[in-house]
This record gives sequence, C-alpha cells and structure tokens, in this order.
Amino acid sequence: MAFDRAATLRNAEKLIRQGKVDAAIAEFVRIVEDQPHDWAAKNTLGDLYMRGGHTEKAIEQFIEIANNLNDEGAAAKAGALYKKILKLKPDHEHSLLQLSDILGSQKLYADARAHLNALIELRRSRGDTRGALMARVRLGSLDPEDYDGRLAAAGARIEMGDVGGALGDFKEIAGELAEKGRHPQAIEALRQGAKLNPDDDEIREKLLDVYFAAGDIERARECATTVEQFRMLAAALESQGKTEEALETLRQASAHNAHDTELKAELARKFLARGDMQTAAEYLTAETAGDDPELLMTVADIRLRGDKAEEGVAIVRRLLEDDSSRREKIAMLGWSVAETHAEAGFQVVELAAENAVSEGDWAAAAAALQEFVTRLPNHIPALMRLVEICVDGGLEATMYSAQAQLADAYIAAGSASEARFISEDLVAREPWERANVERFRRALELLGEPDPDGIIAERLSGETPFTSTELLGGLLGSAEQPEAETDAATETNSNEADILEILELEEKKQPSAAPPSKRARDEQKQFELSANAIDLDAILGDMEDAPPPAPSKAHAASEDVEVDLSIVLDDIKPGATAPPPPAAKAQPAAAEPADLDSVFGNLREQASKRVGAEDAEKEYKRGLALRAKGDIDGCISALENASRSPKLRFSTSWLIARLYRDRDKMPQALEWLERAAQAPAPNVDDGHQLLYELAEGLEQVGETARALAVLLELQADAGAYRDIEARIGRLSKVQA
Repeated sequence: MAFDRAATLRNAEKLIRQGKVDAAIAEFVRIVEDQPHDWAAKNTLGDLYMRGGHTEKAIEQFIEIANNLNDEGAAAKAGALYKKILKLKPDHEHSLLQLSDILGSQKLYADARAHLNALIELRRSRGDTRGALMARVRLGSLDPEDYDGRLAAAGARIEMGDVGGALGDFKEIAGELAEKGRHPQAIEALRQGAKLNPDDDEIREKLLDVYFAAGDIERARECATTVEQFRMLAAALESQGKTEEALETLRQASAHNAHDTELKAELARKFLARGDMQTAAEYLTAETAGDDPELLMTVADIRLRGDKAEEGVAIVRRLLEDDSSRREKIAMLGWSVAETHAEAGFQVVELAAENAVSEGDWAAAAAALQEFVTRLPNHIPALMRLVEICVDGGLEATMYSAQAQLADAYIAAGSASEARFISEDLVAREPWERANVERFRRALELLGEPDPDGIIAERLSGETPFTSTELLGGLLGSAEQPEAETDAATETNSNEADILEILELEEKKQPSAAPPSKRARDEQKQFELSANAIDLDAILGDMEDAPPPAPSKAHAASEDVEVDLSIVLDDIKPGATAPPPPAAKAQPAAAEPADLDSVFGNLREQASKRVGAEDAEKEYKRGLALRAKGDIDGCISALENASRSPKLRFSTSWLIARLYRDRDKMPQALEWLERAAQAPAPNVDDGHQLLYELAEGLEQVGETARALAVLLELQADAGAYRDIEARIGRLSKVQA
C-alpha cells in the first residue's frame, strides 16, 4: 500500500497538539524514511527529539542537515544549525570545528578563534595532543594576513611531525612577506625553514633573494651556491665600490664550482692585474689558461719557479712553436726565473736561443745567452752553449769573450784542466792582454804547477809554443781550397755529375744488336748537337773498330780528391794516343781499352774520396769547437777521425800530439808526432817546428839516439835552427 505523506503529516501535527511527542516522533520518522532528503521534516524531527529529551538523536538530525547545507554552499544556514547544536552540547567538536571554518570564511575571525580555542582546550583536556595541534594549525590558518598566526600554525605542524607541511608553510609565508617588503619577517620564516632542511635549494635561493633585496649582501653570499648567484652579488658589491668584497665573492664562487675554468681564468687575470702572483697561482693551470698566451706565460713562470719546472718548459716550447715572435719575451722570462732557479731559467733561455738558431739568427741566439751569463756569470752549461753558437755562427768577438768567461767559470768550479786549455788559447791569441795572462796563471796554480810564471815566460818567449787553435790557422787553411780553386772544383763536380748520370743511363740499357758503325750513326743524326751537349758517340766511340788506346797520361802523385775530367775522358776516347815518350825512357806497356765498368769505378772512387774529405773537414772543425769548450776527450776523438784525410793528417796529428803532451802522456804524444812527420807539411816552417818538437819529446823520454837522428835531419834541412846545434852537441856527448 502506498505511503500517504499528507495524511501522516496531519496525524503527526494532531499528536503534537495533543502533547503526544513520542507518537508524533514516530510519524515523522516514517516521513523521513520515505524521503531522506526532506530537510524540513528532519529539522522538525530533531526539534521533537529535543522536546522529548532525546538530545543525541536531535543532534544527529541537526548535524546531518547542517553538513548537507554546508556542502551545498548554504554556509549561513549551516552555521545556524551548528550554533543550535552547540547550545545543546557545547563540547561538540565537529560543530566547533565546522562553525569556526564558516566564521573564518565570513572573516569573523574573533568568533572563529573563540570556537577553535574552545576546541583546543577540549582536546587537551582529553589528552588528545595531536588533535589539539591540528586545531592550532586551523587556528593559525584562519586569517591569511595573520602571519604570526600562520607561523604558529607551521610550528604546530613541526610538533606534529609534519616537516614537509611546515616547510611549505614557511616558503609560502616568506614569499608573501617578501612581496609586501617585509623582509625581516620573510627572512625569519625562511631561516626557520632552513633549520628544517639546510639542503633545500629553494629555501636557500629564496633566502638569497630576500637578503639581496634587503641589501644584506653578506648574508646573501652565505646562501649563494651557483656561479650566477655569486656573480650577481659580486657585481652589486663592485657597484658599491666594495672591490675587495666583490673579489672575495668570486673566490667563494670558484670554491663552490671547482670545475669552472672560465671563472678561474677571470680570477687569475684580476689578481695578476693587482700584481698578486701568489694568489693568481691558485687559479692558473694550463687548462684554465686555454689559448691565452699571456696567461700561459704566467703559468709557465709559476711552474718554473715551483716544483713543476718540466711543465713550465713544455708550455714555453708550445708558445714558441705557435709563434716564434714570442722569443724575446720568453728569453726575458728565462732571465727572470734564473735569478732564483738557475737551471729552469737556463732551459727557457736555451729554447729561445735554439729557436733563433733554427731561423738563422745567430746573433739573437748569442745575445739571449749573453744576457743569461751576465746575470749568472759562472753557469758553465750556458757558457759552453754560447761558445758553440759563436763557433757555428762565426761570431768571433763574442766567442772570445765567452771563452774568457768560461775559463773563469772553470777556475771558480775548480776544473783546472779545462781552465788551462781555454786560458792558454786566449793568451796565445792575445798575449798582450794582462787579463788573459793572469787567467792562465790562475789555471796553472789550480793545476798545482810549481812555477807558473816560468811556464808563462817560456810560452811568451816562444821556447815552448802554445797549443792554440790560432797556431793551426795556417794548417787549416792548407786543408781548404783557395776561392778560385773552389769555384773550379764546383764546376768540375757539376760536369762529373752530368757525365755520371749519362753513363749510368747508358749502362742500364740492354743492347738488342751489335752497335752500328760510326758511318751509320752519322747518317742517322737528324739534328745538330748544341755547343753544351755531351756527345756520347764522341765519348764512347765504336770500341770494336777503334785502335787500341795509348797509355793514359801520368797523373800527379797526389791524394787530392779533385777529378780531372779531361784525363778521364782522354782515357776512354777511342783512337786517342799518348805523346811519344822521351828517347831516354822505355816505352810503357799499352793500357787496356777503357770500358764502362772502369769509368764508373773511377768516378765513384773519386766521389767517395770527395765525401770522405768533406766528413773529415767537419770532424776537424768539430774538434776545434770542442777544444774551445774544454772538452779535450771529445776533441781528440774528433781529430782522430779527421786525421784519416791525407789533407788534414799533418795538422790533426800535430794538434793531437800537443794535447797528449799537455796531459803528460808522452808515449801517445810521440806516436802522433811521428804520424804527423810522415805526412807532408803545409809549409817549411811547420815542418821544421814539428821535427824540433819530436826530437824534444824523444829526448824527454830518454830515446837520445832517435832524438839525435831527428835533429841531424832537421839541421841538414834547416841549418842553424833555433838551438839545435847545442842540442846536437849535448846528445852527441851522451851517445859517446
């Protein structure tokens, strides 16, 4: 049967008027059950429950109605019902909470706070700490403009353990305060947030922004983490004229960003501009310098003065390879470094000198080393290199000065033997220079000579000659061709090369038939040879038809490497005959006809001799250079190689003998004197002097008979030469 709502309502109304509350309640229950969303019926039912003393049931009906109204946006009606409930039951938490929210939304903050405070006390009294804290969060969040209340709410979240929620509140509060220009409160909010999570980048960034906006750069710098942030702060400090603080800010940026090479290079430049090399060194490496030559020079300077000299030298070498015009700056760097780090400075200056040598600028190379040894006068390696460059570059005046300084350095270092050789050479060259004589005396004293003045007197008087490279000038000249002869030899060598090339081409040809006759060849000529062309027909001829050649012309008995092409060609031309020999002499046997193999053999032999002579000449000059540097062992070795050349045998053997004699090695000295005596002397005077020294040496070792024989030979050739008559008389008595 269908429910009759109208009849039920009329019946309930009658019952109410009759005072039958419970019966009326029963009727309204039926109505509400039929229509659960009939809020008017529910409200009447609640009132009936309240009149009937059923408070809890009444509240239940009112709560349902109020919640529904609140959800539907009827906050005012819902609030009235919550107040009605609180009259029935003042400690009804749900109503207190909901009513405070409704009042807060209506900006009735005082009433809302009153209800929330009541709720807080209620929960505390029950021991519901968490519930009380939650109520405090609601209390602090009521008014968005109440920042103290909101901060208190964030504090309540912290007590609840809701760190994330509290951190979010602090950030939000700080942002709003900063926008309103309330920087101190914003900073305080962020500082409390930073305590919760010191590594929160957002908190640090917001703090930096707030500090910066407030003008507190020092505090802002504490919060900076990125290069951009530090640069912003440094720029602000710079604009305020606080240069030191700005620079310190950039240093902090570099400390936080160790891999930022661009920032390090910027810092290095700033400190270099201030002249603070020590601090600049903290930021300078080859990597941070990049391709900046000025920074690379500074890096090299720092490394050379520290414990990484090799790295500094490598950087200098790279700079020179990239641009040789930096040579002067690099030399200056080496001079400066040498004042405190001699070896590192020398390596740099030597690189500059080598670069100059590679470009043929010998004077610049010598100048770089000269300045170095001016600052470090006794640096032997630098002086030796300077002498080498002067010898190779033909810088004679500079070489003499360098030799003098090298001799002084050897004396200071106690290298007596090397000092003597160089100082003796200097005296031989310029005996009138008192400094040279004094230097020679000091070297002799260092050697322990008992009578240095006596030795000097003998040398200067000519009784005992100096072993100077100057004394060999004539000998060396004999090994060099005069200018005219050199030009002729060059032309001859060129002609020989042309002929060799032609003959080699002919030798490689494989003949397919017998060579044609000369007449046939003449008929086949289709053009006339030029005046400069070489006619192979004329050279080779028709060997089968030609008569046997006459004997070759007698060549001069000489070991010279020059090739007389006219003689060679005469030897191989068919039909050539020798001039008739003198009647008094027998006719020599006819020579065999020359063939290609013999021609090649002859020319190759001559070319081999020429190459050998050139090598010997180089060894000879190298030996003289080594002697100038004081390297006597190296000098002797080079001269021994050079002595294999007949042209240089006399001069090299004589010099080797003198070097051994100065070392008191008379057996070796005599051996080389005898070798020199077996070679032709370049002039009569040198030949006589050599024999005199040989006799003197033989007498010194007790071979008086041989010494007498040499002196007699010398007397027969030179007559009354020096004191040989007295020597011959003395040795003759010994023999008797």
